[in-house]
Amino acid sequence: MSFPTTTAGLRLAAFVAVPLLALTVACGDDTTGTRSHDAVADVPSPKSEPSEAASAPSTKPAGKSAYYDAQVTFVQCMRAKGGYKDFPDPKLSGHLDWEKISEIGSQPGRNEGIKAGKNNVCLDEIKAALAAEPKRDEQKSYESMLAHAQCMRDNGISRFTNPVMSGGNAVPGGDPNPGSPVYDRDSPAYKEARAACESKLLDGLDGMQ
Repeated sequence: MSFPTTTAGLRLAAFVAVPLLALTVACGDDTTGTRSHDAVADVPSPKSEPSEAASAPSTKPAGKSAYYDAQVTFVQCMRAKGGYKDFPDPKLSGHLDWEKISEIGSQPGRNEGIKAGKNNVCLDEIKAALAAEPKRDEQKSYESMLAHAQCMRDNGISRFTNPVMSGGNAVPGGDPNPGSPVYDRDSPAYKEARAACESKLLDGLDGMQ
């Protein structure tokens, strides 16, 4: 699958292709806390699931843009057709709640499809949501991800790569080899680094790097 070289296209590629690989745990060096890498850290497992697969988010802020509405449509697809009845509501900002999504994807047998539904059934919906996302200041996004990458290295994840600017767009860094991930996001070292550095990322970038 090819993606346009627009901001939305670059984010879709990072959103669907790289994190899907990163969510898969691979063998590696347990002493350094490296096996595979994901974009976000874990949080405690949800204690209950929504009663209806396609239920809408419980709170819809007044006056939100098409971006929020598009994310709601994506969430409803994930619950109704994507195989994730407990897929979390978007934040009031419209961005997805990556901490909760990561926790769901880390559960046994629940990795496949966590980004766009089983068999990518919700790919059109997430593409529409990304296309509707308000334009970012790419320089600020780059600076945020750069600070986060430096923080990760300072906290022991030594091979965490910097983002780059390409065609005026900020392209996330992270695992140096997404095709064969070297970081284990479940290792204590990686979790500690993520927790220490989470404040470096602007809202909406937490699922990108």
